[in-house]
Amino acid sequence: MTSRKNKPRLLVTSGEPAGIGPDLIIKLSQMNHDYDLTVIGDPDLFLHRAKLLSVPTEIITVSNKLVVQDSQPNVLNVIPVKLKTISSPGKLNIQNADYVLKTLDLACDSCLTKKYDAVITTPIQKSVINDAGIKFSGHTEYFAKQCNNAYPVMLLACPDLRVALVTTHLPLHDVPNAITPERVDKTIRIVIEAMIKQFGIEKPLITVCGLNPHAGEDGHLGTEEINIINPVIENFIRRGFNISGSLPADTAFRIEQREKTDVFVCMYHDQGLPVLKTLGFGEAVNITLGLPIIRTSVDHGTALDLAGTGKAQCGSLLAAIEMADSMARHKINSKAAATN
Repeated sequence: MTSRKNKPRLLVTSGEPAGIGPDLIIKLSQMNHDYDLTVIGDPDLFLHRAKLLSVPTEIITVSNKLVVQDSQPNVLNVIPVKLKTISSPGKLNIQNADYVLKTLDLACDSCLTKKYDAVITTPIQKSVINDAGIKFSGHTEYFAKQCNNAYPVMLLACPDLRVALVTTHLPLHDVPNAITPERVDKTIRIVIEAMIKQFGIEKPLITVCGLNPHAGEDGHLGTEEINIINPVIENFIRRGFNISGSLPADTAFRIEQREKTDVFVCMYHDQGLPVLKTLGFGEAVNITLGLPIIRTSVDHGTALDLAGTGKAQCGSLLAAIEMADSMARHKINSKAAATN
């Protein structure tokens, strides 16, 4: 459902309570914007952080079943989830791990039931959740599980680059065994579908990186390209898709290749993301493809040393909100066009 002005209804989760997520949300409340935003978190946490930042803030507690008022300066519309224990900036507490997961569960359910059109997540501290005895590898995998075990693809985007990952949060020694024809094929298919349906790129140009140095050097530095990656690429080419690769990752991101690429597909986390974050850190957005809901996130961590200081910057959160709003509008408009 959308608001009276047909704006997408967006949810923002508060993230790790000891991190900069609450700071970013308080700063966001000061800004003039045209988004329909509702926050999930502990109202007392926001009031405490606002006091630390010397920002006058009014909390309007809402039910996720109600249509809330349009966002106003220095006002937060909050769906309340209470902390287990008081949280101090920069001081992690495993007792609040369950709080973090409850905010994610509520956000996911609210989007699955169409009460909201997209969710934007602020950073969480994975180690705290794992230290609390809950196995957790990241937002991407958690949302996939909550969405009936959907197949997630992590895509990061900044103004000049998009990078999708075949594998996400895996130790490096586990990556080669995870690179299978099925996984590479499914990742590319989901990326193509998202580029068309969510980004409005009718014929996306895709560049695929190899796994090994020099893309295997014709099998002398590894055979995954010959046996796994290239046959998948060739199958997409035969079906009429515009795909290049597998290219050596050390030269794939040169400007000439970037200018003729809509999205890069990389084999593992630290193959493509260092390039993207070098080019666009602070402006990059983490997007989870392959879900029945729209989810975007910031490109940075909890920055515990900055929590409560007022020094945290909102650039990536604003980019994530803009991306979620744009994707939701595209989805809403596509559905409207299909019914006309």
